Amino acid sequence: MAAIPVPAARHRQQMSILSDAELVPLARMGDEFAIRAIVQRHNQRLFRTARAIIRNDAEAEDVVHAAYIKAFTNLATFRGEAQLSTWLTRITLNEALGRVRGRKNTIGLEKIDVQTMAPGGEVLQFPSSLSATDPETELSRSQARHLLENALDELPDDFRAVFVLRDVEGMSTDEAASYLGIRPETVKTRLHRARKMMRQSIEKQLSGAFSALFPFDGARCAFMADRVIAALRPETP
Repeated sequence: MAAIPVPAARHRQQMSILSDAELVPLARMGDEFAIRAIVQRHNQRLFRTARAIIRNDAEAEDVVHAAYIKAFTNLATFRGEAQLSTWLTRITLNEALGRVRGRKNTIGLEKIDVQTMAPGGEVLQFPSSLSATDPETELSRSQARHLLENALDELPDDFRAVFVLRDVEGMSTDEAASYLGIRPETVKTRLHRARKMMRQSIEKQLSGAFSALFPFDGARCAFMADRVIAALRPETP
């Protein structure tokens, strides 16, 4: 008996509920819906990670795109020893840091890292609710996010990467250290300094949340999936 074809919309919905471990074998076989599901699931973290290093939205998108292409064309090397999100984030970090090194514009931080840490470096506290009850509230939240993003952009490269991984993405110290290839003690020092720099550059009372920084969803998220699929398709003669 011939198999009944699954409608595309239903197939797409089925993919969205699968785990990364279930999606990877399908993506290895070139299943476009599996690839799209992986891309859309990890877009937010990868974009934030790239944006933290690059400090430019358009170039950060290019970094994420390049990272996805590198990941999917080398998916056979992914053995599942780490989570897919970890693997993808490391590829994105390497791509972003490689571009920064290529500019020859990196900042040496060893001298800053060993400075005596002054008190008052605790992180600012922000309301956790992202719901906007009226236009004024939404405008206030948008302005707060803009201030936070500007303050974050002013941080030195390595401090900014630590801050995003720890305080925006919520990684542990050991996770951030593993991603960045530095010691946990260095992560702690840089995070302390980054928080203090942020605290000095923005007001104490802001409406918004770190989880709303550098949004990468909706049409932008879908477009990234389209770009990845198009790049992975074999060229027609």
